[in-house]
Amino acid sequence: MAVLCVSCGSDVKTAPKTPAKADAVIVFFTGNGLGKLKPCGCSGGQLGGLSRRSTIFNRVSEDKRLIIDTGSLVEGQSEQDVIKFNITLQAYGLLDYDLVNLSEEDIETGKNVGLLDDTDSLFNIISYQQSSDVDVPAKFARSLLLRDKPVLVTVAAFDAKSTPIEQIGQLFASGVNPVQVDSKSKVNILILNHCDDTIIDFITKKVPVVDCIVRPSESDEPRVAGGLNNKPLVFSVGRFGRYVSGLQITESPAYKGKPRLSFITIKVKEELEEDAVLVQLYKGYQQIVGERNLLEKYQRFVLPGNLEYTGSESCKGCHEYEYDKWGQQAHAHAYPTLERVGSQLDPECVSCHVVGMEYESGFVSEQKSSQMKNVGCENCHGPGSEHIRTEGDTALTEPKSGCIDCHTPEHSGEYAGNEGDFLEKIVHWREPSTSGSVK
Repeated sequence: MAVLCVSCGSDVKTAPKTPAKADAVIVFFTGNGLGKLKPCGCSGGQLGGLSRRSTIFNRVSEDKRLIIDTGSLVEGQSEQDVIKFNITLQAYGLLDYDLVNLSEEDIETGKNVGLLDDTDSLFNIISYQQSSDVDVPAKFARSLLLRDKPVLVTVAAFDAKSTPIEQIGQLFASGVNPVQVDSKSKVNILILNHCDDTIIDFITKKVPVVDCIVRPSESDEPRVAGGLNNKPLVFSVGRFGRYVSGLQITESPAYKGKPRLSFITIKVKEELEEDAVLVQLYKGYQQIVGERNLLEKYQRFVLPGNLEYTGSESCKGCHEYEYDKWGQQAHAHAYPTLERVGSQLDPECVSCHVVGMEYESGFVSEQKSSQMKNVGCENCHGPGSEHIRTEGDTALTEPKSGCIDCHTPEHSGEYAGNEGDFLEKIVHWREPSTSGSVK
């Protein structure tokens, strides 16, 4: 964990794994999951997964924590996104989330699945998106005990594009407090849908009641910054659920009686224990994806110039050495890795494990196009129909895949910085194994 203290502004390399029972409370934050229910599992160094969050949350007793998601649950409103949306909400119920902030896109998806009609939700909902057909509050408040004294945590959502920023202060006006507490024992958190330096500067100078600002994420990792005199604390929670962020609240007699706030980041590592119930929930998601036949519904395009994919077997006659050498490597057996984890029917997973799934002559399903299973010649060299028809006189052309099309930071955390080592694993040509020799 890494901590930045608001009161002193100093970086601290370590933080306690679990706050002392009476010494601290923690507000956990996730957000911008964008439908990433778990790491793809194809390569090492990956972070994330709903099933691993409980190990982090359970380090703190329920009476000493709040668990909040800042929104952007999925990327769009496709059929698969809607399935993910429902699975995510079920997971948040199982993980005992206290509050979920819904973005405008989340609201629209929520309407479609009846979320806003559910009066028995397992968690509270807020949103900056306020309209006549949406009855969702803009703020939430709960009191937690810090050394047997109540600390009121208020969380409000705000959109500076649709609402004058002068109204921010009204969000934290009295009237919603579940208990009466001293004004110094309050922590006010503002979740912004839109943020720039002008807004931060205004809040810093004109709205001193705001203690923390959660701004939209621009990277996978959480980011933290201090405002004027280290107040308010400004941070983002990162994307794709690779980290859990935390706001640690402790007593600080030297800080004019106000609670001391420290920012914590926690990696959701592969070695964290998984929650068995959430593992089963993900298996249920895989089953739904398969039953909906999303793989065959995947949108496919026509290749340019009447080209077609032919499959790696068609290359063997002229490139026997390369074909045999490639067959000994892991990429040539990429599809079975999906079968082992039950993801062979998930189009988001399959696309990097087969040939040309984005195009009509590429992979459709194991039953309809088994010759396109696994990563083959045409992934890197392009569709081979004209090259074969003209007996090699026509050069192979686009579309071709590059390594980073699939070896992204989310899918292959160890690839960046180790490109040479990865290249050695795919050598199947006779020339010296240098990057300039790849044909």
